[in-house]
Amino acid sequence: MAWLLVRTCFHKIAPGGKFSFKTRGWSKGPLTAYMPEATTFPGPVDHQGLYQVSVEQTDTFWGALARSRLMWINPFHSVSNCNLQEGQVSWFLGGQLNVAVNCLDRHVHQAPNKVALIWEKDEPGQEERITYRELLEMTCRLGNTLKRQGVKKGDRVVIYMPPCPMAVASMLACARIGAIHTVVFAGFSSVALADRIQDANSETVITVNQGVRGGKVVELKQTVDQAIKMCPMVKRVFIWKRTDAKVPMSALDIPLEEEMMKEDATCEPVALESEDFLFLLYTSGSTGKPKGLVHSQAGYLLYAAVTHKYVFDYHDGDVFGCVADIGWITGHSYVVYGPLCNGGTTVLFESTPLYPNPGRYWETVERLKINQFYGAPTAIRLLLSYGDNWVKKYDRSSLKILGSVGEPINTEAWEWFFSVVGNGRCPVVDTWWQTGYFFTGDGAYRTSKGYYQLTGRLDDVINVSGHRLGTAEIEDVVACFVFQNKHEAVAESAVIGYPHKIKGEGAYAFVVLKEGAGLSQESLASELRGLVSKVIAKYAAPEYIQVARRLPKTRSGKIMRRVLKKIVENKTDELGDLTTLDDQEAVTEIIEGHRQLLQKEQGR
Repeated sequence: MAWLLVRTCFHKIAPGGKFSFKTRGWSKGPLTAYMPEATTFPGPVDHQGLYQVSVEQTDTFWGALARSRLMWINPFHSVSNCNLQEGQVSWFLGGQLNVAVNCLDRHVHQAPNKVALIWEKDEPGQEERITYRELLEMTCRLGNTLKRQGVKKGDRVVIYMPPCPMAVASMLACARIGAIHTVVFAGFSSVALADRIQDANSETVITVNQGVRGGKVVELKQTVDQAIKMCPMVKRVFIWKRTDAKVPMSALDIPLEEEMMKEDATCEPVALESEDFLFLLYTSGSTGKPKGLVHSQAGYLLYAAVTHKYVFDYHDGDVFGCVADIGWITGHSYVVYGPLCNGGTTVLFESTPLYPNPGRYWETVERLKINQFYGAPTAIRLLLSYGDNWVKKYDRSSLKILGSVGEPINTEAWEWFFSVVGNGRCPVVDTWWQTGYFFTGDGAYRTSKGYYQLTGRLDDVINVSGHRLGTAEIEDVVACFVFQNKHEAVAESAVIGYPHKIKGEGAYAFVVLKEGAGLSQESLASELRGLVSKVIAKYAAPEYIQVARRLPKTRSGKIMRRVLKKIVENKTDELGDLTTLDDQEAVTEIIEGHRQLLQKEQGR
C-alpha cells in the first residue's frame, strides 16, 4: 500500500511520442492542508518527504491515516501483519468497523442533503440525484429486507444489476448487515452467472426486471431465470423494477420495492473485524473457471478512499465521473466505496459512449459539470475514430483530471485524450493493480477418475476492452462445441491475443476439426461466436476463427503459441527457431490460412 501517494502523469516534452514522468501532489501551501496527518510524522516538509515516510515507516503512516479517515467501532491494536513469502497479509488487527457507516451515516450527520449519487440514465438529460440521507434510508430498508428474508452475516449475496442507485444500496446493505456481496457484470451470460453463484454458494440473488443500455432493453431477469435452473442452492431472488415491464415471477422471486416499503428506515450496523470479508469479485482465470478474489473490510476501504482522493486530486464539492460498470473492481473502488467514503458526489453511468451519438461522454461532462473523468482506453480509441468535433461541441471547462484504467493506453489515444478532450491542461492519470502471486507454469484438471487434462500456461490471459480473459476459458467453450446437436466437432483449439486498434487486444482462435465434421469456416465461426457469447459474454467472442488442418507443436506435443502469436501479429519474419517443431509444414499452412482469412474479412 506504500506506493499510493505517488501519482504519475505523462507530459509530452518533444515531438515523436516521447514522454517524461512527473510526480504531482502537494506543491504549495502548508503540508498539513494536503495531508492533515502530516503533523504526526516527524521530519517531512514536502510531498517527497511524505512518500518516504509511507515507504520507510509504513505502520506509522497507515496507522495515522486509518485512525483519522475511518470511523471505528473498536480501535485496532496492530497496524499490519504482512509476510508475502508466507502469503500473510493482514491490516488493522483487532479493529472493528462497518463500511456502510463509513460511507453513509457519518456523512448524513454532517451534510444529509448533499448529493451522493448522480444516476446518469441511458437517455441523456434524465439523470437522478440521490442524497446521502436518501441513500442511507434505501440501504437500511434493503438491509432489513434481507435480514427478514433470512440473509445472515457471512452469507454470500450475488448482485446482477446495471449501474443504478439500487445496485449501490444493495452493496452497502450487504456491508451493513455483514453479508458478503459479489457483483456480477450485467453483460455476463446465464452460464457465467451460474458459475459464480455456484462457486460463491449463494442462496440470494438481487437483480432487475430489465436493463436499459444504448437504447435497447436487456432482459436481465430472463438471464437470471436461466441461471437459477443450474443453481438449486438459490432460495430467493429479489427483483427491482428498472422499467415498467412486467416479467414472469416464480415462487423464488420477491418484488424488492414492495418488501422494502414494509421495513423500517433504520438498520443497526453490524460490527465487523478489519479482516472480515467485504466482497468477492470474480476474475477470468487461465484455468478455464472464474476465480473469486476476496477483499476485506478496513484495508480495502482505506485504500479506495486514499487513492480516490490523491490520485484524482478530489476535493469536497467536486463531481467525480467514473464511467466504469460497477461489476468491475474499478466500479467498486471508484464509483462506490472510494468516493462515498470520502463524502463525495459520484456518477453512475448507465449508457454507452456512442448513445445516442459519439458526443455522449462530453455532453454528460458539460451537463453534470464533471471535474474528474475516468474511463477506459478502449472507449478513448473508439471515440478518437469519430474525430474532434464531437468533443469540441461541448463545454469541458469543468474538467481538472483525466483518468485511464483497465489496459495499456497507446500513444495516439493518450495524446488525443490529453490534447483534445483535456485541451492540453488536464493531467492524465492511470491506476493499476494486480492479483496476488504469478505462476508461469502449466495448469491441469484432475478428474474424479484420476485423469489429468493439461490446460496450458497459467499466465495465458488476454485483455479485451479492459476485460481479463483466460485463453483457456475460451478454449474450453470451443472444445464443447457440438455440431447440429449430434457430435463434438472440434478436436483441439488454441486462442491467441492480438493487437486490436479499438479493444486493445482481440481474441483469435485456431480450430482443428474432427474428421467428418463437414463444417465450412464461415458457418463454424458464426456458431462458435454465438456459443462463446452465450457461455461467457459477447465481448469474449473471438474476432477471427481460423480452421487449420493441424497446429504447430513441439515433438512432445505442446502447441507453440509464440509462433501462432507472431503469425496473427503479421510478424512472420520473427518466428524464431522452429527446429523443435514436430512438423514445420504446419506453420506454412497456418500462415497461408491466416492470409486467406484476412483477405475474406477485408473483402466484406
